[in-house]
Formats: sequence, C-alpha cells, structure tokens
Amino acid sequence: MSGADINYLMELWAFDMLRHDALGPFSDAKHLYATIDAISQADVPWQVMDVEHTADLGELPDDAPDWQCCSYQVVFRDPAKCIEKIILDNPDFADQFDTAPYKYFASGKRRYTHFFSGNFSWRHCDQIYADNPDTEGALYVPIIHGSDKTTVSVTTGHVEYHPFYLSIGNLQNGARRAHRNAVIPIGFLAIPKPDRKDDKDPAFRMFKKKLFHQSLNMILQSLKPAMTTPCVRRCPDGHYRRVIYDLGPYIADYPEQVLLTGIVQNWCPRCQSIPEDLDGEDQSRRTRQWTVMHCKAHSSRVLWDEFGIDDEVVPYTQDFPRADIHELISPDILHQLIKGTFKDHLVEWVGAYLKEKQGPERAKVIMDEIDRRIAAAPQFPGLRRFPQGRRFKQWTGDDSKALMKVYIPAIADFVEPQVVQCLVAFTDFCYGVRRSEIGEEDIAALRRRLADFHHLREVFRRAGIREDFSLPRQHSLCHYPFLITEFGAPNGLCSSITESRHISAVKRPWRRSNRYNALGQMLLTNQRLDKLAAARAHFAERGMVPPLHAPPPTRIPDPIPDDSQRGDDDAGPVDGDLPNRPVEKYPWNVDDLANKLGMPELPLLMRRFLYHQLNPGQDSEPDNANCPEITGRVHVFHSATATFYAPSDESGQQGMRREIIRSTPSWHGGPARRDCVFIVEDEDLPGMKGMTIGRVRLFLRFEFEGTVYPCVLVDRFVRVGRAPDPSTGLWRVKPEKTRVGRRVQTVEHLDTVLRGAHLVPVFGGGDLPRNFTFHSSLDAFAQFYVNKYVDYHAHEIAF
Repeated sequence: MSGADINYLMELWAFDMLRHDALGPFSDAKHLYATIDAISQADVPWQVMDVEHTADLGELPDDAPDWQCCSYQVVFRDPAKCIEKIILDNPDFADQFDTAPYKYFASGKRRYTHFFSGNFSWRHCDQIYADNPDTEGALYVPIIHGSDKTTVSVTTGHVEYHPFYLSIGNLQNGARRAHRNAVIPIGFLAIPKPDRKDDKDPAFRMFKKKLFHQSLNMILQSLKPAMTTPCVRRCPDGHYRRVIYDLGPYIADYPEQVLLTGIVQNWCPRCQSIPEDLDGEDQSRRTRQWTVMHCKAHSSRVLWDEFGIDDEVVPYTQDFPRADIHELISPDILHQLIKGTFKDHLVEWVGAYLKEKQGPERAKVIMDEIDRRIAAAPQFPGLRRFPQGRRFKQWTGDDSKALMKVYIPAIADFVEPQVVQCLVAFTDFCYGVRRSEIGEEDIAALRRRLADFHHLREVFRRAGIREDFSLPRQHSLCHYPFLITEFGAPNGLCSSITESRHISAVKRPWRRSNRYNALGQMLLTNQRLDKLAAARAHFAERGMVPPLHAPPPTRIPDPIPDDSQRGDDDAGPVDGDLPNRPVEKYPWNVDDLANKLGMPELPLLMRRFLYHQLNPGQDSEPDNANCPEITGRVHVFHSATATFYAPSDESGQQGMRREIIRSTPSWHGGPARRDCVFIVEDEDLPGMKGMTIGRVRLFLRFEFEGTVYPCVLVDRFVRVGRAPDPSTGLWRVKPEKTRVGRRVQTVEHLDTVLRGAHLVPVFGGGDLPRNFTFHSSLDAFAQFYVNKYVDYHAHEIAF
C-alpha cells in the first residue's frame, strides 16, 4: 500500500493501543520501511551498469543518431548473492528441493517430472566431473533464467520494462509455479528507443542484439567462478554443501529465442530445418560447434540465406563453460501451444475456413452462433465464462486456455469432421504435455497425436486456407518429446511463470510508485518484498509464526450435528465430504421431505439404497417389502466437497485438489444450480466404461443402526454408444429414462462420487434462441458431451 495509507493505518493502530497505555509498533511509514530495510535476510542491493555504444564505433559524426551517442543503464542484482541469500538460504523450499539428478521409474517405465528427472542434469553432471574430478560430491545447481518485455501502462502503452528473472533447477516444478519467491527478478534490461526513421535501420537492430547479449553476460559474470570451482553454500534443509553452478534452460517466447540464439527470423532455434519446410525430415540439432564451424567456412550472406545464422551476434553463453544456447532453449506451452498454435493459428483458420466454405455473410452468422454456444456452456468450478462468446480484443493466456475447454463442441456442427479431429488431436497433445508427470508411454502417445495433427491439418491446405505449415511456433511441437526427456515436465519451464511474475515484480510495484523515476521505486519495493518473504520463512523455521505452506491436514470425518448446530446453507464446506451444518428449512422425516420436494419416490429410493448398503453384492432390484424403513433424521445439504489427486491442475499441497459440488435451488439469487458428477460403478474398467454421469438433486445424510450414510440423489445419464464420438473424441451421454419417459433417479453413496463432471450440450444444427442462457443448458438438450477438456484431471479419467 502507499505510504499515506500506511501512516493512516499506524494512527488507527496507535489509537487502539491507547486503551492499554501502549503505542503501535511503528510510528509511521518511514519507521516501518526502516525496520524492513534493517532485515539481514535476502539483503542483495541493486546495482547500475552503464553500457555505451560508442566503444565499438570510434569517433561519431555530429549528425549521429541519439541511440548511438547515449549510454544505457542496466539495473541488476548480483545473481550469485541472490541464489545464496534468497533461494538457497530459504527454509521454505526444504521439502521441494532436489539435491541430485535421479531417474524415476514406475511399472518398469521411466517417468519425467521435475527438472532433475531429465537427462540434461545427468549429462552435465557427468561432464563437470570429467572436466574436474575434484567436484565429486558437489551439489549441482543449474541456473534457470528467462526474460520477457512487459507493458505496465495498458491505456497508453508507452511504459514498458524488460525484466530478467532467475531460478534454479533444484527446486521442483510446484515451487516455481506457486509464487513462492522461487523465481526472482535480478535485472531490468535497457530498451533502446530510436527515432521513427531508425526503426528499421539494420545498424540499430544489430546494436539492440549486442546490447542484450552484453547485458546478460555482465549480469551473470559473478556466477562464472563457481562454474568450475565449487563454493560452499547453505541449502534450504539447513545443510552446508559444496555447490557448482551451471547455466540451465532459458525461458523465452519465440522473438526472444531468435534474439538469444542469433538466428534469422522464421528459422528454428533448436534444429537445422529450413523455413520453407520446418517439419521436414532434416531436423538435426543446432549446436555451438556446428555454428562455429559454418561461420569459419562461409560468408555472412551464405550463413544468413542457407543456414539462418546471423554471424554478427555472439550469444552471451560463449563466455561460460558447458553452455550452448541452442541446448538451453526450453519449451514454452503458453506462447507456442496456447496462444500460438491454438489461438493465433487454429481458431483463425476455422474462421477463414467458414468464410471459404459458407461465404463471408453466412460465415458471420455461423460465428455469431458459435459465440452463443460458447456462452451457453454450463457453469463449472474454475471455468471462465464468455458471456459474449470470444468477441473481445484483449486476450490473455488464461482466456485462450478457457476457450480451449469449450471450443470443440461449439464448432462441431459447422465444420467437416476432419477439422474437428484436427483440433482434437492438437488439444490432446496440449493436455498431454501439460501433465506434471509424463512417462515413456505418454511420450509415445504424444508422438502419435502429433502425427495425427500433422495429417489432419492438411484439411486447411485443401480448403485454400494455408499454402504451407512452416510456422516456427507450430513447428516447436516436434521438439516437445525430446525436451521432456531433457528438462522433465514442460509445465515447470513455461513462460506463464515469468508472465505471472510480471504482476508482483513489475506491474504492482509500478502502480504503487508515483510514476516519477518509477524504476528506482520499483526496485526498492522488490527488495523489501524479498526481505519480508525471507524473514517470514526464517521465523516459521523457528516456530515463531505458522508456516505458509504446511502439508494438508489429515481428513477428519464430519459428525452428525444435533439440533443446536443446525443452520442455513451459508456454512461453507469443511474437510470431509459434507458441510458441518445441514440446511434447516427442510423437514427431517423422509416422508415429509418427499412431500415438500414433490418427490414421492424418494423414500423408496432411499430404502433401496440402504438395502444395497446392508447387502453388498446384490445386483438385482430388491423386493420393496425387504427394504428397511428409515426412521431417523435425514439431513439435506446444498453442497459437498470432492478431494482428489490432481497434480497437473492448480492444486494444493502435494497435488491434492478440493472441489465444491453444488446442488442448490437458487444460485446467487438466480436460477437453480445442479452440478453433475462422475459416479464410479466398476473400478476395474478403464475411464468412462467404469463410470456414469449423474446430476445432483440432493445431498443427504442419515443414520441407521449406528452407521452414518452420506448419500446423493441423482438424475442418471446413460452413455450413447460403446466408444467416444469419432469426431470430437468425447463421450456422449443422454438422460436415462423409463419406458414411460420419466427420468431415472437413484440414491448413491457419496463415496462413489469421484468428482464433478462438466457436460456440454450436443447442440445439433439448429440455432440457439436469442434469450438462451447457460442456466438452461442441462435441461434443454437431448444429448451431451462429457467434457474431458474442462481440466487436466478430467482429461486423465474421462477417456
């Protein structure tokens, strides 16, 4: 908050403490800042480095452009001290810190998870030992670094910064993705801005490239001595170890990859494929040695035209041992898959395909209908809504991810099956590489899905939408299987990590500043935030404050509340399956409850449920006379929680995710909300073959002969066909009905509910009414797709 707000807060605190004849802990904002600045943990000051362009040019003429005459300032922190004091000396990382490369096997097959499970760390450790046997036993610390420009003034767009971030490969992927100071800003690179006439000047472009590499080289120099001779550092677990540094993967989008590797635009930074046929057979790796060899043998023009090499660019890695910039380029799910191939390519191609096949005017009508179908997707926890479809200008990565979840069912009825299958193959590939644990069999499946995608995308060539598919971001998919074996699961190196870090390291500090010399204020804010985070981690280590990242508590079953504990439905769910308190407006007798709800079959359904619970293994329908009577209290709930292991999704500690399933007659004062769930019927059958879908009508709990039975009343769905739909790859279901057309309802034990399910209507060829809303989607259609793309866990189970 601002200094003025802190002063006001301190005054309120002081007035409150007067009742105890005491004062507040701080007199004003300056006192608070002085206390933070005195913290010794994470105390790494910022430095300023001047980089002058005139050094390479000699004496300049009087009419030389400004960008040649001025010097540029690069602000940075010592990376060696940042690693030592902010990352390695942080006890908060003790449980997510790998001390040695490892190979992880399950069922005899190798699996790739965190960075140290890949081959890169193994190979470089062997190379370090071969170069210097005295390094035996040292802790290998690969430096993960990345950079990306960001704009902080969205309205005008004239204020931009180029932050440079750093992390280490010892930290597990979850730590880097969890906003826990595992990725820290260590520099702000200079952004030269010439006059308009110099924008396309080759000399200016070359200067920008040299300035970039020179800045990175100078910032990272303090790491160089410990890349050959180990130094002693304290680690998160409290132990002191000999540490050897090494340059690891670089996180960057494609324009920055071109700048980093010194290649020509539209060439691949990792392989030798030519721009006219990037996905061709010759995908031999680019290497540092290969580039040097060709630079010695050919002229600059031949290097540019035939090999895609800009020989005037000397990568910063040339000055560091074992570093090959082509080897360090990491996969980038956000810009290569989500924003690149999906949003910028496939979604645009579908629009062009409709114009080509249907004509411009009819295509506009269809696109409007697709937007209405996207908006008609039923609600689901964590699913971003698109009330106007996709008609908005400012797209974010999260918007593209959310659109991917509902896009295929929306277009399925307007394009030929091969277009839909093309998107299915690509989306399955995306969800496969996004998993937190990827095995050898998964990599083989990724190769198959990629081959399917390359075959199916030919439909756009035949329709005249594309002449070729030599697109660098789309070509990058070819390297993912190899990069998984090198660096582990790609979600630990995605540029979404640095993009999200922009918010806390750049955008919020800029908004807090007074805009005058804002960078200095932003640097001070970052330094203070790092000190506070480090101090709190050390306080937690000593038991002075509770840890921020404690392991999940053990599950404690809910007791049945007595009458004095009964309340309304505002009580949120707690650890367990049902909330602490039932909804008090319902009668407790099962017959009275059935009358109030207008469900005359409810007592019989509950009796049959109880019979099957008391007589497990009885598959046949029991005689009604043999079903026990329920005479105890029946409690009704409007929500329940499902806790399951979903490490690939945004989840809590140790990969556990907690999801709220709702069934309420009014949601936020509007229509009813009745969520759908996966119900496990046969654990031995794979995927959807062992499950069915139910739409929750009531959550119930009752007691019979001392045993508590939590259960759920559902409207059942039945699968359509014996396999997923051949076009969309999604299972179809329809409401299960009796011979007289009534919905089939059953009462199921809550333990059979795996988690929530998302159904998307099979819209068919008709148009949605103008006033149609998503609240009616689950009631208005005859068939539905089981949306396995709603999150990564659903993609793993709903096959």
